[in-house]
Amino acid sequence: MLAVLALLVFFMFRNGRKRQKEQASLQSQMVAGANVMTNFGMYGTILSIDEEANKVELEIAPGTVVQMHRQAISRVVEPAVTADDADAELESSVDDTHTARLNEDNAIVMGEPEFGERIADDAPSTDSTKSDPTKGDA
Repeated sequence: MLAVLALLVFFMFRNGRKRQKEQASLQSQMVAGANVMTNFGMYGTILSIDEEANKVELEIAPGTVVQMHRQAISRVVEPAVTADDADAELESSVDDTHTARLNEDNAIVMGEPEFGERIADDAPSTDSTKSDPTKGDA
């Protein structure tokens, strides 16, 4: 019984320290001009932070500024990757042993296509070994 209790207390302290580290890293990332998301899903840009009152002025739309408690900020939002950046990253990160492509959602797909999935080629194939489609071909 004592071993189980000691294990429980150990994990409680460990999780508490982990949450403190995450909160400290979030607080260090919160600076004026950072794009953030609140606990209730609202996105905005930090205009100013009042350390003494623990208040943040958040611009949620052009000209609309709200004040909220500093702990209502749940995370700092990183800028999204555009399609051009994804193409450049794809070319630089894929080695010759794997094939990669972008799907309809501009997500990087590695490896062979899934069963039934077709890869759209820009140029028609000139392979003379292929015959005309038959009744059973889909």
